[in-house]
Amino acid sequence: MTRPDFTYETAARALGYARIAGVDEAGRGPLAGPVTAAAVILDPVRIPEGLNDSKQMTEKQRDRLHAKLLEVALVSVAHATVEEIDELNILRASHLAMMRAIAGLPQVPNQVLIDGNLIPRDMTIPARAIVKGDALCLSIAAASIVAKVCRDKVMVDLAQQHPGYGWEHNAGYPTKSHKVAIRNLGVTPHHRRSFKPVYNMLYQA
Repeated sequence: MTRPDFTYETAARALGYARIAGVDEAGRGPLAGPVTAAAVILDPVRIPEGLNDSKQMTEKQRDRLHAKLLEVALVSVAHATVEEIDELNILRASHLAMMRAIAGLPQVPNQVLIDGNLIPRDMTIPARAIVKGDALCLSIAAASIVAKVCRDKVMVDLAQQHPGYGWEHNAGYPTKSHKVAIRNLGVTPHHRRSFKPVYNMLYQA
């Protein structure tokens, strides 16, 4: 299995870009909760060992690397709310969260590497979209870890306010038990009404 490396960042640095931010999001698929984005600028001489696509890692590995990244990298996290997801659509809301994360960095990047095949349309910084970037590019892998860890924490907090949906385990994703809970317990303010299983639950005849 290939591991992410620093090839994209090295190419950008060769073009004169000194501050390169990797950007990724977590939470496009869930039925509940915000979509969360992270932007990370790695220090080339202090890259933590073990960075990988967050989906290939255990929770313990992600937590350890998240803590390490906060020590050695520039990190920013931002969200788009359920209301924004329902109003804009999930792709636009993901891009909104990404733009907020980039804007929150303590230094303005001069090149942005984004996971996926689309660059947010409001982007004014030179940017490159990389399909499967979290598996190919170390800065995006770092952002994927930060976004996943932060969003999971949000969902654990929401689970305490709304017990019974299993958000502390399923992070709001449409698991069978989550869908059963929506049927039995109803729709919370944190459910995405524009997503079909929730919409159908609310508006089925």
